[in-house]
Amino acid sequence: MKRALIIGSSGGIGSAMQAVLQARDVDVIGLSRSGDGLDVTSEASVKAHLRALDGAFDLIFVATGALEISGAQPEKSLNTLNWQALMDQYALNAIGPMLVLKHAVRLLPKDCPAVFAALSARVGSIGDNRLGGWYGYRASKAALNQLIHGAAIELARSHRELACVCMHPGTVATDFTAKYLGRHPAVTRDHAAERLIKVIEGLGAADTGRFIDYAGQDIPW
Repeated sequence: MKRALIIGSSGGIGSAMQAVLQARDVDVIGLSRSGDGLDVTSEASVKAHLRALDGAFDLIFVATGALEISGAQPEKSLNTLNWQALMDQYALNAIGPMLVLKHAVRLLPKDCPAVFAALSARVGSIGDNRLGGWYGYRASKAALNQLIHGAAIELARSHRELACVCMHPGTVATDFTAKYLGRHPAVTRDHAAERLIKVIEGLGAADTGRFIDYAGQDIPW
């Protein structure tokens, strides 16, 4: 891997991914809302920031997302559902990464291996949902999985060596998860980044469209 683009590079996992890759002498460009004004919920913002980039990237990694938006906590029951909170989840966690892919296609090589990966979450698995709740976050990640899977099918026709995947990083100790870890074991952001990169380095065109975890194992849709 020689060149990578990290979207959401100021976040816990995004910043760790950038640091680990740079330590391996990968040329990394990082973009984020806090550092660069990139707002993935605005197509105009996504288009403008990506249009300013040139060349091809071996890896484009989308690390944006949020569990709480504008103070709305994950729903524990149906009576806590809120229209705006649901819309916000879809806009940031599902539509945002898809807009990045839409405008980043020209930055992906057509004639050599490359990876487009978006951070998803195991709780976005419909088949693995046994607890219920967290409606907005679960549904937005399920939507992301479907969107990326569909794009992978389309891009396989034009980018024959591209792996376009959704990735679950495991439980990572970041500001994102701080309130919800409880007694669940968590890995450091650097360790999470190392695991994700190891999986990414092993991906090929045959893997495109997969929903996988930090160990490269498939997660039920």
